[in-house]
Amino acid sequence: MKIIVPMAGRGSRLRPHTLTVPKPLIPVAGQPIVHRLVKDIAKVINQPIEEVAFILGDPAFFGDDVVASLTKLANDLGAKASIYRQDQPLGTGHAIMSAKDSLSGPAVVAYADTLIRADFNLDPEADAVIWVKQVEKPEAFGVVKLNECDEIVELVEKPETFVSDLAVIGIYYFKDIAVLKDELQHVLDHNIINGGEYQINDGIKGMMAKGKVFKTGQVDEWMDCGNKAVTVETNGKMLGFLKADGEEQLVDDSVVLNNSKIIEPCFIGKDVVLNHSTVGPNVSIGIGCVLEYSTVKNTIISNHSTIKNANLDDAMIGNYVEFDGNFKTISIGDYSVLK
Repeated sequence: MKIIVPMAGRGSRLRPHTLTVPKPLIPVAGQPIVHRLVKDIAKVINQPIEEVAFILGDPAFFGDDVVASLTKLANDLGAKASIYRQDQPLGTGHAIMSAKDSLSGPAVVAYADTLIRADFNLDPEADAVIWVKQVEKPEAFGVVKLNECDEIVELVEKPETFVSDLAVIGIYYFKDIAVLKDELQHVLDHNIINGGEYQINDGIKGMMAKGKVFKTGQVDEWMDCGNKAVTVETNGKMLGFLKADGEEQLVDDSVVLNNSKIIEPCFIGKDVVLNHSTVGPNVSIGIGCVLEYSTVKNTIISNHSTIKNANLDDAMIGNYVEFDGNFKTISIGDYSVLK
C-alpha cells in the first residue's frame, strides 16, 4: 500500500502562521497536521505501507528541513519516502500527477489539511473508495450521489439543490492508482480545466465513465484545519481522543510546574516552564515555552514562546513569540513581539 499526500499549498486562510510554516506542518495536539494524518491512516489501514509520496511546493518554502521531517515520518512507518514538487499551483489533479512515478498499485490519496477518526474497511468489490461525512449544510461542500446499490455515480460540487448530504473529505483509496493516473493524463493532455485548475474529480469521472465501481467510506470524525478557529477546535477534539486512547504521553516529564495547574486534556512538550499559571483544557504547548501568571485554555502555542500576564481562550500563537498582555482571542505568527 502507498500513501500519496499532496501538500503544496501554503494555506492562506491560516495566516499569519503559514507565512513562515507550511500549513501541513502546523502543530495539532503536539504534532504537525501531516504527521498525525499519515500516522492515523497507516494505523487504520492495517496493512504494510511501502511508500509515502509527498507532493511539495516551492523549495524556498518547503525546504530541506521539511523534506527531512517527512522522510523521517515515512521511515518511522517502515516506508520509503518519495519527495515530489508541484512547480505550479494548478490544482489537485496536477498535484497528484506531479508524483506520477509513484502512481501504481493500491494507494490512498489524502490531502494534508484534515484529520480523521475512522475505521478503513476496504470493500473488496470496489475499484475505489471515497471517504465522506454526513453534513448539515451540503451546499457548502462537494458531495457524492449514490445509486440504489450505494455506489457513487456522480460528484457534485456545492450543489444548489439537494443531491446528498455526504460530503467528500479529501481521502481516497484506489485499488490500482495507475487507472487514475491514466485518466488524469487524459485531463492534462486535453486541457480539461474546472475552476481554473486540473481537478482530481475529472480523473474520477473518467474512471466512472468506464465502469469503475466507487463506494463510500464513512468517518466517525472529520476535523478540518482550514483556518485558525477550526484548527483550535480540532486541536481540542484530538486531545480528547488521544487522552481517551491512552497511547501517547501528552505531558512531558520535563515540564516544570511552579504554583501552576494543568487541566486535561493538554499536550505540553519538553522543557516547558509554567509559573503561577493555569493551563487547559484543550491546550497544546510546544517545546521550550515559558508561561508566567497566565490562564490559557482552548489554545495552540508553538515552540520557544514566552507568555506573560495572559488570559487566553481560542488563541493560536506561533514559534519564538513574546506575548505580554490581556488580549484574549488572538492569532499571532512566528517571531512576533506583543507587549
